[in-house]
Amino acid sequence: MCLILYADDILLTAPSITILEKILHKCELELLWIDMAINCSKSYCLHIGSRAEVLCNSLMCLSSVPIAWANEVRYLGIFIVKSRTFKCSLDHAKRFLYRAANAIFGKVGRVASEDVTLHLIKSKCIPVLLYGLEVCPLNKSQIASLDFIINRFFMKLFDTNSIKIIKACQSYFSFKLPSVLIPIRVSKFTARTNAI
Repeated sequence: MCLILYADDILLTAPSITILEKILHKCELELLWIDMAINCSKSYCLHIGSRAEVLCNSLMCLSSVPIAWANEVRYLGIFIVKSRTFKCSLDHAKRFLYRAANAIFGKVGRVASEDVTLHLIKSKCIPVLLYGLEVCPLNKSQIASLDFIINRFFMKLFDTNSIKIIKACQSYFSFKLPSVLIPIRVSKFTARTNAI
């Protein structure tokens, strides 16, 4: 599979740069037939594999506009990073979560009950953090870093540094950590994919 399309987003994959450039030119020609074009200035190339650190010349569009190489690209909200293996960056998801949670704390602060605040965090912030992670291969330390963020919010909300108290609060409010939610999401995604 070398071409993945979703709406107006195109992802091209190839085992070599030469083949990638050929696929790019074929796509450009096909798009010309329907009076469309690739915006080469908003397009990027990314290495994944054993030669990820090798410097390469830019690919050229048919219009002679170069496509730059990047260390990270965003595709459908997922940030994929240059690496020896397929890897996603969690930095943006964490940043978006902090922004959303701080907005909630800024609006309701200590006025709302813990139950209301946690419901808002669960419904507005957790989806931001976990968006698309069912397709990303995550290791234990990455998942632990997601749990750590949620634990820190509990510490802030309940004004404690005790992990024992935090775990009790999470149990009492039926608040699942990312380490519990991600396998569930992966399982549902796999089931939907297999059904197709």
